Amino acid sequence: MFKGRFVLITGFSGAGKSRALHSFEDLGFFSIDNLPPALIPKFAELCIQSGGKINHVALVCDIRGGELFEGLFAALDRLEEMGFGYEILFLEAAEDVLIRRYKETRRRHPLAERGSMVESIREERFLLENIRGKADVIIDTTELTVANLKEKINQLYAQRQWEKNILITVSSFGYKYGLPLDADLVFDVRFLPNPYYVDSLRQLTGNNEAVHEYIWKWAATHRFFQKLKDMIEFLLPCFIKEGKPQLVIAIGCTGGKHRSVSLTNELATLLAGKNYQVRTEHRDINKV
Repeated sequence: MFKGRFVLITGFSGAGKSRALHSFEDLGFFSIDNLPPALIPKFAELCIQSGGKINHVALVCDIRGGELFEGLFAALDRLEEMGFGYEILFLEAAEDVLIRRYKETRRRHPLAERGSMVESIREERFLLENIRGKADVIIDTTELTVANLKEKINQLYAQRQWEKNILITVSSFGYKYGLPLDADLVFDVRFLPNPYYVDSLRQLTGNNEAVHEYIWKWAATHRFFQKLKDMIEFLLPCFIKEGKPQLVIAIGCTGGKHRSVSLTNELATLLAGKNYQVRTEHRDINKV
């Protein structure tokens, strides 16, 4: 019986799958790039027969396989028939970022022969829609550096024993810059009084004590946070029971600099105090 972790990495071309695979290699995973789906069950059998010598595996399987990629679901069905556990990590990024990355590297998109760069990316998005829906973890690399991506993978897949078996990312954002694509839960705090309209607070952020005090002097802030706390505390044990490895909670205000930052910090502190593994991100705090 295989008792390790078997991670299938897939997603959009240019979203960082090769970088992700390198991170898995650094964690000691047996790593394979561009494995044809038909060989996945055979490799799983090899892992079982290795007697524990191959117990952590990361493999990339993507659209580069052409028609062979169409057999991926059949391969996954076979793994399930074998009772072989696996996880799917899906990497994605915004269309304009994918285009920029291809221009910078001067590489051809795997579907380039079928149309323009934009058409190729959109066709790939369509072809990967079903496997994305089956993913256990989705990472949006639009605004991630190579170091950021490595950090996320380390936190998700490094061999650590956490008291609560889930990684929670609490992230602030600004609605004017769009919704975070990797968010599981999104909360809108634009109804709260806005420090932006207080001249002495406009150029500060929610990390500043004066802004924090302004936001938390209102009864609406405390009432909202109590309801948010109750909901999150109810949901987390449900997600853990389901086996969800990570949860992204996004809190948004207009610009992502004041209200959402303060509420994000407060929620992250609360969850860390309950022994959850928590990361805090402020996506738009430095944007103009």
